[in-house]
Amino acid sequence: MSKVRFITLLIFLPVCSIFAQEKTLSKEEAVAKALENNFGIEIAKGQVDIAENNASVLNSGYLPTLTGTAAATYNNNNTTTEFPGQFNDDGSARDDISIDGAESQRYSAALNLNYTLFDGLGRYYNYKRLKEQYQLSTLQARETIENTMIQMFTVYFEIARLTENRNVQKQALEISRDRITRSEYSFEYGQNTKLDILNAQVDMTNDSIALLNTEQQLANAKRDLNVVLNQDLSSQYMVDTTVVFIPKFQIVEFMDQAIANNVAVLQTETNLNINAYDIKVNKSGYLPTIGLTGSYGWNRNQNAPSAFLTGAVFPGTNSNVGNYALGASLTWNLFDGGSTTVSVKNAKIAYANQELLRKQVELEVNRDMQNAMALYENLLKIYQIQEQNVFTNENNFERSKEQFQLGSITSIEFRQAQINLLNAQTNKNLAKYDAKLAELQLLQLTGQLLNIEL
Repeated sequence: MSKVRFITLLIFLPVCSIFAQEKTLSKEEAVAKALENNFGIEIAKGQVDIAENNASVLNSGYLPTLTGTAAATYNNNNTTTEFPGQFNDDGSARDDISIDGAESQRYSAALNLNYTLFDGLGRYYNYKRLKEQYQLSTLQARETIENTMIQMFTVYFEIARLTENRNVQKQALEISRDRITRSEYSFEYGQNTKLDILNAQVDMTNDSIALLNTEQQLANAKRDLNVVLNQDLSSQYMVDTTVVFIPKFQIVEFMDQAIANNVAVLQTETNLNINAYDIKVNKSGYLPTIGLTGSYGWNRNQNAPSAFLTGAVFPGTNSNVGNYALGASLTWNLFDGGSTTVSVKNAKIAYANQELLRKQVELEVNRDMQNAMALYENLLKIYQIQEQNVFTNENNFERSKEQFQLGSITSIEFRQAQINLLNAQTNKNLAKYDAKLAELQLLQLTGQLLNIEL
């Protein structure tokens, strides 16, 4: 087997055996898998569930508390009762009375109800605050999802770019292999020297190494995407290499509505609402607290036998069933040393700081959007230029190929035309996916990343 055929088999057989079994992973499928399986998104969903539980009526303080108590006591005593200086009717000394194993039991059970009727509206505003906390958690989960989508698409587009680069390099390798065949035929007929064959073999070796490196990078990128999608690291698939850009007028509309939709701005507004409720919760300390209490109880006492002066021994039983009580209380902290006043002042300062932070975030979002839009437009222009450059280099390569076959140019000049075309194609691939990724990052800033069709 010749060296050329060996290199060809070395490159193409593994590639064909692997990629013939691959299925296409669409962008929609990748997004669905990321939303369902990604670890970061799953953790964010758990945080939302915790916030939802905290914002339920069970954590609001509006419901009463009901406690049950029960007790049982058992005693076993040996007692002796003496009667010094006491006599019976017949004049004899009165005998001592001994009671062994005197048992007594006591049982009790009760239900106690407590309900806060009014607490200065503290629980009312705290309940609203918990609702805002839940809203904040959903926004934080959305931010996690958006960042995960950008991460996922970054890797997805890298796979797409490397896939297209691999196809281009396979074509370049095929051209170099064909060059060797032609050079060998020409050498046999005395039309060129051995040097042309060696040059072609060197170029084919370089193309083979470039293709192998691209295959390795592609395999690594797929493993990276498998991590993002939380699937088997050995999963093999192809990706969709088509890219559709959103019309500019639609992006401009999104930018006009960005302040109302950007997740960072929405988080600052939600924090502002939380700070407003903090002020009201702290002010509730100035008002009284009114509470209601109720209880229902049962008691039973089984007394031990005891000696009376008459000398008889009697056990006793006492039961109280259905004892209940109702009560009301009013507590008004007329002066707490100033702690409530300090808490209210600090809450107002925190609210003012949050207002400043919101203005800062809005300004930064507007700046980031302008920068992202400028970058997107620049990359889109570069992509259009690279498309035209590929068209120009394809024409140049075809003409160079014709002239090379006619012997009008050398193999070095033909190789240069081939390299120029290869570079133009890979640069176009890079520009295309860079522009699309810049578009997605711009959409993230406008708050529309999760609302567009892929």
